[in-house]
Amino acid sequence: MSLPEGHDPTPRRTAKLPALVVDPIHGVLPFDGALNPLTRSNTAHRVSMTFATPATDGQRKVYHFGSEAELAVALVALMSPDLHGIEVQLPPIEYSIEGKTKSRKHFFDLRVTFRDGFRRAIYVKNGSRLRTREIQDEINAVFNWIPCDFADDAIAVNGDDFTRAYRDNLRRAWHLYQRPDPESDALVEAVARNANYWSLQDLIERCDLAPAAAWQSAMRLISRGVLGANWHAVINVHSQVWLNV
Repeated sequence: MSLPEGHDPTPRRTAKLPALVVDPIHGVLPFDGALNPLTRSNTAHRVSMTFATPATDGQRKVYHFGSEAELAVALVALMSPDLHGIEVQLPPIEYSIEGKTKSRKHFFDLRVTFRDGFRRAIYVKNGSRLRTREIQDEINAVFNWIPCDFADDAIAVNGDDFTRAYRDNLRRAWHLYQRPDPESDALVEAVARNANYWSLQDLIERCDLAPAAAWQSAMRLISRGVLGANWHAVINVHSQVWLNV
């Protein structure tokens, strides 16, 4: 089929559409971030999920993330025994860069509050952007202008550290973390401390539990850091595991 004369193969630019809005969900607290990241993107994967934390009194709440890396950071925080609450897309803080006359605004991606009240603001960027002088200057300026009542400290996280396998493992670990089984976990941990094994399959076979239950407990122990594994490869029964503590 021939194309008409003068055909331009360049894709047409479409008008920028507004961010997607999640309708109210019965029994779930709504998203309350200062910035809605659910805009269309050809590169970033926007994510929306619900979580329950001590700060929400165990009630699920909607959270929006501008990238899968931001979600991965949140999942790591959510599985910390010291977590109290998590906030995303925080209100902007104003800052200035030395040599620039105009002030700017920055929206932190996450803020984690721990049980002791300590608050950590988190800035997530991919590695290529973090290595640029522009972003380094921005980070230094933003961190210097953080108000005392906003956070107790702040960190920059390289999103490239969360490979696809790492993110997949985190989602599986979070799924099982929400289904606690202390008795089975204690049994698997006792075997892990007293038996010889190399792979997760070896450990499962030495446990007096159904294989599925033993695997789930082992994954929860890995998520808590009791057992070690390579998070950058899909964790399955053939993975090497070891005792961390």
